[in-house]
Amino acid sequence: MKEMKAIVLAAGRGTRMRSDVPKVLHEILGKPIISHILDSIREAGITDIIVVTGYGSGLLDEKLKDVEVAVQKKLLGSGDAVSAAKGLLKGYKGDILVMCGDTPLVRSRTIKDIISKHRGSKASATILTAVFKDPTGYGRILRGAEGNILKIVEEADAPLYEKVIDEINVGTYCFKAADLFERLSEIARNNRKKEYYLTDVIEILSRNRNRIESVKTDDPDEAIGVNTRMDLARAAESLKKRVLCEIMELGVTIEDPSTTIIYPGVEVGADTVIRPNTIIESDVRIGRNCSIGPFTRIRPHVTVGDNSEVGNFVELVRTEVGDDTKIKHHTYLGDTKVGNRVNIGAGTIVANFDGKNKNKTVIEDSAFIGIGARLIAPVKIGKGATVGAGCVVPKGHNVPKGATVVGVPARILRKK
Repeated sequence: MKEMKAIVLAAGRGTRMRSDVPKVLHEILGKPIISHILDSIREAGITDIIVVTGYGSGLLDEKLKDVEVAVQKKLLGSGDAVSAAKGLLKGYKGDILVMCGDTPLVRSRTIKDIISKHRGSKASATILTAVFKDPTGYGRILRGAEGNILKIVEEADAPLYEKVIDEINVGTYCFKAADLFERLSEIARNNRKKEYYLTDVIEILSRNRNRIESVKTDDPDEAIGVNTRMDLARAAESLKKRVLCEIMELGVTIEDPSTTIIYPGVEVGADTVIRPNTIIESDVRIGRNCSIGPFTRIRPHVTVGDNSEVGNFVELVRTEVGDDTKIKHHTYLGDTKVGNRVNIGAGTIVANFDGKNKNKTVIEDSAFIGIGARLIAPVKIGKGATVGAGCVVPKGHNVPKGATVVGVPARILRKK
């Protein structure tokens, strides 16, 4: 997106999390809070991003890729954090999106709406707001008689008559860069926390008759700020519901959404049924007309072809499953490539880790793996081969095409 940069404020410690880990590194459905925010910004078309770090900046640097980093040396509030990024924006005259690093549920489409409103109205600042029945803990939006925004007051500094206002500040803004940095220098540490509030810029712009616009989200959950473990759980529950709704709208049946967890970015084909107590983690693709679960865990880097079944108490990780394949009961497959029309019997285990390395197993088309079989990777089961019940196939002892093996260790009973 031309003439648009983003600043993410991620310097805070998050003392109410009771953790030595920076708040923005706590995970929601498999990804750190900061990653959810960066993904939304990039999906909105913004590629030039500055992340302001402070507490635990060394830990954060490991997670930040393809972004610039500015360090807030002393944690003196959101206004000071934005000032820390100023040095990376010398001469820049475009627009700046500013987001708090603890609001992981703001959607990319909402960011696009803010930018569109900001540019269409030629405002100096555009604010994302929400309406809460209980706005406790959030800054309030103060408007004039004609509905114009006068200022944002933080709850710690709000008198009682302002605390009853139900329109809150989400912590996402779009500014003209020149107006933002000009007014930042006018902020004073005149609040109870003795910090520089970014929100004070809004009041200064209002006093100087600069245009201030707002976008009100129709999803109040976008405003959830993560400050405590309870907030973290709330955000995870909201994101879980969002993901499940998106998947069901694509023609997938989820029998029991209350016990099903699917991470963002998972792809599921139409007419697939997800049964209760199923967990599907990131980087997973499931084909059409499949049956998944109950009590199934599909971990990252898994693909499942069309018309396949992954049943109860099955765990898959870094595994490729073909079409028309059945893996129905009490099975673990790791680092495995399974072909088409394969039957994996109950209790089958692929031993993929030898204590040092994760090794690969290949099960070719139309193979039949009997109940309780053990495949010690690396190993290959040929096309149309049969592994007998309870059989142990040692590493490197590949089973030929069409052969039947039985015993411990496996030995060839016959070849087709």
